[in-house]
Amino acid sequence: MSAVMVTKKVTRKWEKLPGKNTFCCDGRVMMARQKGVFYLTLFLILGTCSLFFAFECPYLAVHLSPAIPVFAVLLFLFVMAMLLRTSFSDPGVLPRALPDEATFIEMEIEAANGNVPTGQRPPPRIRNVQINGQIVKLKYCYTCKIFRPPRASHCSICDNCVDRFDHHCPWVGNCVGRRNYRYFYLFTLSLSLLTIYIFTFNIVHVVLRSVDSGFVLVCFFTLWSVVGLTGFHTYLISLNQTTNEDIKGSWSGKNRVQNPYSHRNFLKNCCEVLCGPAYPSVLDKRAPIQEGSAGPTAGPVPETSTGPVPEPATTKTTAPLIPNEHTPEDAKPSIGAPPATSSSPKEEKPPTPQDPASPSPSQDADPAQAKEKTH
Repeated sequence: MSAVMVTKKVTRKWEKLPGKNTFCCDGRVMMARQKGVFYLTLFLILGTCSLFFAFECPYLAVHLSPAIPVFAVLLFLFVMAMLLRTSFSDPGVLPRALPDEATFIEMEIEAANGNVPTGQRPPPRIRNVQINGQIVKLKYCYTCKIFRPPRASHCSICDNCVDRFDHHCPWVGNCVGRRNYRYFYLFTLSLSLLTIYIFTFNIVHVVLRSVDSGFVLVCFFTLWSVVGLTGFHTYLISLNQTTNEDIKGSWSGKNRVQNPYSHRNFLKNCCEVLCGPAYPSVLDKRAPIQEGSAGPTAGPVPETSTGPVPEPATTKTTAPLIPNEHTPEDAKPSIGAPPATSSSPKEEKPPTPQDPASPSPSQDADPAQAKEKTH
């Protein structure tokens, strides 16, 4: 008989992930749904650099040095690479708890809090951990059903918990967290250098040609905003602090609590944030999911010409092989005890002695041969 191949639809995990993110390129690219400001960022960078390359660079390459447009192109390519890496990568989204895990966590919380009287507000769901001699509170996320790790927070725009959450940046169209913060900082730093470079040589071009240019005014306002953002994040990196922690005043203000993540050294903090290990994604977005199957199968069922294979008969046992908490004490088998024998007469096997009344065919043949010989 010819075997019929049944094809099952294979989907990826990114197609079933909750939250408000969008994916493309088979889950390799991950962004927020609100991407309008990101397109504006691309338009401003591409438009500004195009005007510079089209009008200023030809004159500066001839009258000053041909290295000016070459260095501008390299800097532009680095800016675009860092922008796309920040926008298209997983910022450190934490997976949500499965239904069984969420139920178990809820039972643990109820057991720890006890019975709360009616009308009284239940205590906050917080766990305390110690980091570098400092007590840090882990808050419970009611959306993801998990206790968030230290420095993690839930983004209301992407609807996901992000590890070492810094902020949600609409200019890059993504959250900024543990896995893409260094690329975000390199993007702002290189964009500041590119803006200063274009602004400087634009002034040189105006002075050499003695012409008026409104392009200088545009670069001036862009310069202050980008350089100011870079300076702010440089300050945060020197303290090993996030934007979210700085806004909330987690390690300053009324709390007067020391930052347990800071090394009290500018170089060490910078090396940890910018030169630390690259953390892998915990989502496993491109892992396949088998749909339409109740569970793993041991293999194909062999077919025979006579019909389907009969199911093996099952026998009842008086006690489970492995006792558990639901098994009564009198039904659990004791260690070292002989196996219990069944009292049912149907299951007992009678002894099989040789019956003299029913001889075997070979025994019947011997007397017959003896009679023939006598006659």
